[in-house]
Amino acid sequence: MANTGNTLSAWQSWIGTIQIITAAICWGTLGIFSTYLNQAGFSGWQTTILRVVTAALIILVMLPKLWPNLRKLRAKQWLGLAIQSLIGVLGMSLCYFFAVIYVGAGPAVALLYTAPVFSLLFSALLLNESITRKSGLLALVAVFGVGLTMLGDEAQINWGIVLGLLAGICYSLYGVLGKRAMHDAHPAPLVFFTSIVISASVLLLLPDTYRTYYKLFSLPLQTWTFAIGLSLIGTVVPFALYMKALEKLPATRASVFTIFEPLTAIALAILLFNQSLGWIQYVGVLLILLAALFNALLNGTTTRVPRWLQRRQKV
Repeated sequence: MANTGNTLSAWQSWIGTIQIITAAICWGTLGIFSTYLNQAGFSGWQTTILRVVTAALIILVMLPKLWPNLRKLRAKQWLGLAIQSLIGVLGMSLCYFFAVIYVGAGPAVALLYTAPVFSLLFSALLLNESITRKSGLLALVAVFGVGLTMLGDEAQINWGIVLGLLAGICYSLYGVLGKRAMHDAHPAPLVFFTSIVISASVLLLLPDTYRTYYKLFSLPLQTWTFAIGLSLIGTVVPFALYMKALEKLPATRASVFTIFEPLTAIALAILLFNQSLGWIQYVGVLLILLAALFNALLNGTTTRVPRWLQRRQKV
């Protein structure tokens, strides 16, 4: 029975890893969609509005199913979910887009991906997850790799550095606070739903939101597809996958695999915008891949699954 439990745990861990990597790849498309929206005349603030509010409109289809759970939430539980939403979704988006304005997209992404380091600290403080030497080293290697991939961009030391680091903190807290919410018996779909809808509700109180959508409606249909892609592919799908994966993985491990987001962003930039990388940046990409690979191998997620499948086929 113990072996069966270990095998099931390994299989669940492997599934969670795939969900995290898929989510990270989807998040990696944000830069492409936001670039197209910027070319259409939308600012970083307006892009944030389109991302969050449109995503909330999409996931309203979940409301009938989640309504019984939402009615049972107490005021203290609503407060916890609101903090997770405002910090992890709205806070991260705002800090990141304003960091892009001050220091540029490359350095802003590098600063955002200090999140694995912050995740180690917050997981220890809020979730009582131990910080192993291995997990700490892999997180630092991954962050260092991201830094190398961004060396081709120029950055000035100003408030953009602070905002970029705050984006990394908010990004890590989304996963950690989401995991804590699920420890309080909240199902992953409910945590995901509230994380988007609460932030969107705050944005709907601002006049800028309505001016942004009025502008969107006056533009060609192609611009609408960029806004929907930003919200569906870049927000709804990855956030849903990420919350489901946190049911199977520690938040510290999950944060390491999200490093596939900048890899995707770089690959898409090369393919769609003909941007090239220097050799030092390719070294950074290699470090990111190695960190993710060793994280999987050392936790047994890539070696146990084939044996599990083989035994399942023999039964």
